[in-house]
Amino acid sequence: MVKVAIIGTGFVGRGWAISFARAGHEIALWDAAPAAPAAALAYIEGLLPDLHRNDLLDGARPEDIRARMHVAVTLEQALDGAEHVQENTPENVSLKREVFARLDAAALPTAVLASSTSAILPSKFTEALAGRGRCLVVHPINPPYLIPAAEVVPAPWTDPAVVDRTAAFLRAAGHAPIVMKREIDGFVMNRMQGALLEEAFRLVAEGYASAEDVDIGIREGLALRWSFMGPFETIDLNAPAGVRDYAERYQGMYADIFPTVQWRADWTGPVLDIVEAERRAALPAAQLAERQAWRDRRLMALAAHKRRANDEIGR
Repeated sequence: MVKVAIIGTGFVGRGWAISFARAGHEIALWDAAPAAPAAALAYIEGLLPDLHRNDLLDGARPEDIRARMHVAVTLEQALDGAEHVQENTPENVSLKREVFARLDAAALPTAVLASSTSAILPSKFTEALAGRGRCLVVHPINPPYLIPAAEVVPAPWTDPAVVDRTAAFLRAAGHAPIVMKREIDGFVMNRMQGALLEEAFRLVAEGYASAEDVDIGIREGLALRWSFMGPFETIDLNAPAGVRDYAERYQGMYADIFPTVQWRADWTGPVLDIVEAERRAALPAAQLAERQAWRDRRLMALAAHKRRANDEIGR
């Protein structure tokens, strides 16, 4: 067990708190807004029983998980003794530079300083720090207590031993780290998601398919495989002799498609009117929060199923 400091207690921060507390760690929550940590704990307390019902607390009781979390009054109190620091402040480069300067000055010399940023390269806010070698990005897919993948993104000066240590820490907490060799805009997950969204918008903008039909293609098609294996394993299993056989059989088809995707639909242009109208017809705006809660319950059920399937069938 180690102490983990959660800096910023919005949706991402409270999600990390659950994940790391479930792994047995002591959690200190701090936020620049004094009332935010208490609100985060109230949210967590409401969520823990659902996680327990789905057997997603690793055998612990909700009260056990909650007992591992406490509010820190000051940033320095949160950092005192912490070996892993997870920063979750808004996506603002200037703010992150300011926060990381404070973290670097006050945290233990041995502490890893990790940012949850989904878009800002670690080099943009750690270059000037004396302890920049212990700084990196650890970006989750929200919520991290239900979705194991997390990107580990080093800056050019991040110590490789810190990358290895962070990946091992995440694995021990039940995560599946994506250990990047170097930084790039969008990291891995948003680049992959962005490629899919670009094509989704193109298909609707050009009138080839409705937003719902595109969603069906993923929801009732590709995502069923992608929920337990990635694109390279998928094609490795989709040709008799494996990945090379697939590439030789189908490269021509994808080469023919490629010229048709060399343009961007304006996501905020006329196509957005079409997509938004379809989505609001399917789900009125007043029901968004209810549907978000439904999504999280479905993710709990899927996470529980995947755990059982891993045990019964194998990974």
